[in-house]
Amino acid sequence: MSASGFDVQTVARLARLELSLEEEDRLGRQFEQILAHIDQLNTLDTSDVEPTSHAIPLQNVFREDKVEIRFPDEDYLSLSPAKHKGHYEVPQIIG
Repeated sequence: MSASGFDVQTVARLARLELSLEEEDRLGRQFEQILAHIDQLNTLDTSDVEPTSHAIPLQNVFREDKVEIRFPDEDYLSLSPAKHKGHYEVPQIIG
């Protein structure tokens, strides 16, 4: 285990990966670099930054909730390969 407490073998085992010693060493170094960068980011003063959930402001753009009939049901039903008494017929899948 490294000084930061990151253990490549434990993570590999949890991910069910079989790594060679060379891969463990390489991944360990890469993860250490990533963690060092995160530590560097943690030192930044963000006290004047307003918390956000998105980088850009978002708003819902829903259409008005009203019933519209775009096409008659018969038009959709005519596209079905199997129909019975005005309904779609599908293969039985449960007993």
